[in-house]
Amino acid sequence: MIYTLDDFIREYTNIVNLGWVKTHRSGPTGIGKTLEDLLGIQENNIDGPDFGDYELKSCRINSNSMLTMFTRAPEPGGANTYLRLKYGYSSGAYNNDEKVLHATLSADRFTSIADTGHRLKITCLEDGIYIESEEGIENIYWSRTALKSCFEKKYKNKFVYAKADSRGEGALEEFRFRDAYEVSGFNYDSFIALLEAGKIYVDLRIGQYHSGSNAGKTHDHGTGFRIREYDQPFLFTNNLRIV
Repeated sequence: MIYTLDDFIREYTNIVNLGWVKTHRSGPTGIGKTLEDLLGIQENNIDGPDFGDYELKSCRINSNSMLTMFTRAPEPGGANTYLRLKYGYSSGAYNNDEKVLHATLSADRFTSIADTGHRLKITCLEDGIYIESEEGIENIYWSRTALKSCFEKKYKNKFVYAKADSRGEGALEEFRFRDAYEVSGFNYDSFIALLEAGKIYVDLRIGQYHSGSNAGKTHDHGTGFRIREYDQPFLFTNNLRIV
């Protein structure tokens, strides 16, 4: 078991020297489970530090896997319904003609919305992040204050971020752990820079209720801000290599 950053550095250095290690679990969470086992950290779902003041994160260096940083519906109230009705499309998943809107948006290009003829993208302005269509910028946005609050709530602890090469798939996947970083201090300017570069994505997941008194009405499945695993450390002010 590790308790301090020095404990982590000592034990992680030993793990690096092991070379290739077979995964302890199949699938995307295999790298985290494997590292926790090797460090003697018991797996749990508690929102808090894994050791000392630190939360442990890990990523595959050669992976394009995406992480959801947080979910946040756009403002103002009723924005999702407005987007669904104006830009959405009918879906075979429902036995009615009501629209849904599922799309992954970025700031570096427009995304075509099914066969509607509409295109949407993210635009960063001084006071927040807006949705833009082929017709111009909509009054649909996430304020700077709201995004900063979401991020700080989700990432309130300090982090140790471990990186590993990976090879193989499923139960046969193997990891070779490499460098590790001490990471802290959310940087909103870095967040915007990554967003503008198309390295942060906004997933619109606006559906409708299947049944009951709300049948056909807007159902927000969680608008997610997502980033590739290996880009996540660049969101922070302090990024110090420790191994």
